[in-house]
Amino acid sequence: MKHIFIFLMLSGVLKISAAQWSQFRGPNGTGKTDANLPLALGEGKNVKWKTPMAGKAWSSPVVWGNQIWFTNAEPDGHKLWAVCLDASTGKVLHNKLVFEIAKPQKSPVAMNSYASPTPVIEAGRVYVSFGAHGNACLDTQTAKVIWQRQDEQLYCDHFRLPASSPILHGDTLILQFDGADKQFVVGLNKKDGKTKWLHKRAFAFGTDNGDRKKAYGTPSLIATGDRVQLITPAAVATEALDPNTGKLLWTVRTGGMNASGLPQFAHGLVFINNGMGGMSAIRPNKKGDLDAVWSARRNIAKKSSMLVHGDYIYMVADNGIATCLEAKTGKSIWSERLNAGEFAASPILCGDRIYCFSIKGDTVVFSAKPEFKILARGKYEAGFMATPAVTGNALILRTKTAVYRVEGK
Repeated sequence: MKHIFIFLMLSGVLKISAAQWSQFRGPNGTGKTDANLPLALGEGKNVKWKTPMAGKAWSSPVVWGNQIWFTNAEPDGHKLWAVCLDASTGKVLHNKLVFEIAKPQKSPVAMNSYASPTPVIEAGRVYVSFGAHGNACLDTQTAKVIWQRQDEQLYCDHFRLPASSPILHGDTLILQFDGADKQFVVGLNKKDGKTKWLHKRAFAFGTDNGDRKKAYGTPSLIATGDRVQLITPAAVATEALDPNTGKLLWTVRTGGMNASGLPQFAHGLVFINNGMGGMSAIRPNKKGDLDAVWSARRNIAKKSSMLVHGDYIYMVADNGIATCLEAKTGKSIWSERLNAGEFAASPILCGDRIYCFSIKGDTVVFSAKPEFKILARGKYEAGFMATPAVTGNALILRTKTAVYRVEGK
């Protein structure tokens, strides 16, 4: 009976919303799709519809059925929305004002937005997070708020605004709050929003500087051995928790601050990049304090997440240098400049093509192979901060000013 339970538990992780683009970076957060996406991208190329979108918000779209959801915000953070578009037409179905904030947290820099966390969606419900400013569950048909949380337990000083996206595990909604003052991971009952467990970061940061304690990481779920592990990157270190209880499983010092990349799992290794340009590979087969199998610091993405394809890791650093590493060893295979400016959005993998989207609006498609080759380039009117979504054979792109459906004939 125990073996049957373990099989079902692991299967649940591997098949999370496999038919939908339900969370940040799609099914299981891998950034991969089997769709037949167009190669020609750019303003006016293969654009089925374009919907202008006011506000300043970097959350990525998520898709369920014929609905596209994302969050939006006023540039000053006083009003926070959940937005739903018709996937076929781009028509706005819902523009729900979820929270009005009298005194939003301030940021010393303009890079981030008040609506950067990507929602997570399932049949009938979408869960939106604005970090310490509020978290809520909405009915996808009516946009009615089912529950919401704006309380001291789910509060931290983000210092540079929130960006950690929620994920789902069974009946639990999981969020990370790594602020300058408090750092914790919390599991909420997705039905009513009540706290099921809360884990305070259990390692020493080695500093009293709150700016060096903050992070923007989105957790990931991996299935290994006889258990499911919740990988939660923070500043200085990464912790693995039991997603059902929040119990600490292991800790590894991954260094840096501002971690935002979504951890990946392949070849028995967890790959983690931090916001200071460092990367670690960890073998998650023990409890307690672990050491990295290998680490790297050359041309590592600070903001965006990596892709693992076959025996290789691919990523695009903030400065626009694309890199290919050997996954098992960390050996550098190649690093090439894309000549498209800076990048923040995460790349996505379609077959053996990698699609990249720059802050100034350039798109670059290159081969996911150990030999570097650019396949196509394009240009949009506004730049990209949000990572694209996929539905059917279409890309759902969100620039700073509009949302597009891009699909070949």
